Amino acid sequence: MWNEKNLKELGLNERQIKAVMYVKERGRITNKEYQRLCNTSERTATRDLSSLVSAEIFEQIGITGKGTEYIWVTVP
Repeated sequence: MWNEKNLKELGLNERQIKAVMYVKERGRITNKEYQRLCNTSERTATRDLSSLVSAEIFEQIGITGKGTEYIWVTVP
């Protein structure tokens, strides 16, 4: 199971770790939720979430826009 220590070892920033813990509890996150959770801009949220998808931690559901959500790829 992901924990803060092994997420830091993967090189995730504090915002991304917070998002992973959020998804661990709630099952999904949107860009807007990420912005509120991390008090960040849409651009930063998009970049951070894309990085989590590239790292195969999250899977993007939907192409773009309001309907896009991010969920676990797998839980180690």
